[in-house]
Amino acid sequence: MAKNEQFVKAIADIETDFPQWYTDVVVKTKLVDYGPVKGTMVIRPYGYAIWENIQRELDSRFKANGVENAYFPLLIPMSFMTKEAEHVEGFAPEVAVVTHAGGEKLEEPLVVRPTSETIIGHMFGKWVESWRDLPLRQNQWCNVMRWEKTTRPFLRTSEFLWQEGHSVYASGEEAEAETLRMLALYREFAENVLCMPVLTGRKTEKEKFAGAVATYGMEAMMHDGKSLQSGTTHYMGQNFAKAFNVQFTDKDGALKYGYTMSYGVSTRLIGALIMTHGDARGLVLPPPVAPVQVVIVPIAQKKEGVLEACHVLEETLKNAGLRVKLDDSDNSPGWKFNEWEMKGVPLRIELGPRDIEAGKMLVFRRDTCEKQEVSSEHAAETVVAELAAMGNALFARAKARMQSRIVPANTLDELLAGVNGGNFVRAGWCGERACEDKVKEFAQATARVMDDHHDAATCVCCGKPARHTVFFARAY
Repeated sequence: MAKNEQFVKAIADIETDFPQWYTDVVVKTKLVDYGPVKGTMVIRPYGYAIWENIQRELDSRFKANGVENAYFPLLIPMSFMTKEAEHVEGFAPEVAVVTHAGGEKLEEPLVVRPTSETIIGHMFGKWVESWRDLPLRQNQWCNVMRWEKTTRPFLRTSEFLWQEGHSVYASGEEAEAETLRMLALYREFAENVLCMPVLTGRKTEKEKFAGAVATYGMEAMMHDGKSLQSGTTHYMGQNFAKAFNVQFTDKDGALKYGYTMSYGVSTRLIGALIMTHGDARGLVLPPPVAPVQVVIVPIAQKKEGVLEACHVLEETLKNAGLRVKLDDSDNSPGWKFNEWEMKGVPLRIELGPRDIEAGKMLVFRRDTCEKQEVSSEHAAETVVAELAAMGNALFARAKARMQSRIVPANTLDELLAGVNGGNFVRAGWCGERACEDKVKEFAQATARVMDDHHDAATCVCCGKPARHTVFFARAY
């Protein structure tokens, strides 16, 4: 059998070896490859197309909310990083530092940005003068570098792509409201575009962003019951405004410091959707971000009229705004079925001589792996409806799984049993760092977010009255 006729190679079993399944899927579907520098990845066209679709969907939402895009330098003076004590302490183990350039040692080392609060704070300090300049709301799409010790494509790499939004307001109330507004925007995007249910809430002091007053997170449940932090928003108070002299003359003529906030999601979202929706056959991509939403596979394509009919169908679907691929390669139909199923294409349409004669087409839906014969008379409307139905079904299935795997715990033993079973555990917490540390030591689980609906009576660790109700989980 010729190389191009071979069927798709097997991937690891998703139930017995989920980590290997994930690695097999991201590599064999050509989403990503490993870079020559340890911990880096090369995002291949199929993977980058997913990121472009994520970017387009999010960018339109930011702009609809009045946020403008900008770009800030990759290199940050080391002195900037040291201006906010908690910030520099939090990022010190992860920063990459440039000490030489142009064949000479630099007078001041430069940090390759791990995040941009410092340099953006510096620029905002130059641009903000009056209350009329506020609010100042900007976002950048860029890369960042954090020197990670343990890496996995998309989930945790030394260099990754993301967006980071930064805003400065005249009052803390406005900045806090923006922090929660962007958290809600992320949640809507996760649910309606990625078809991925999430838990949102405030992080504990231990888990908050270095330099923030408060951090809010978005946590998604992966197939194996672990949590993946999929986005964060941060209320900074005046910490960075004071460090970088972001001051403005208010309406009363007084000179005041602004209040800042930031928010970000990254290419980790690609890992999130893979591990939320994938199955034993490989990827299952949500229709809004799938690079190819529909693949057309000709049956007996060398017979007269088959390819012509497929091209007409392709044009019809493209005119409806869909992303379509006509696979007219020499590979067998069986090979094509395996290939496109593993790559997670939402819909496959099979079209052969009998279908054309009967005015029908065979539609395969990736989430159910079921085929149905439908009329080709209103092909575009039918396909659009099927894609919408698939998106709704993906979300409903993932939500049902998450809800069924949130379990309560009143003791550390119950919490351990819960996370061992691949669950999120909802439990009380007294608010003391010692108890949070004890949970991690005992169950290898961390506080993901605090539930807004606090109803726990006692702390799962010490038994004292609970000040918060927390979702604990093991996490990537």
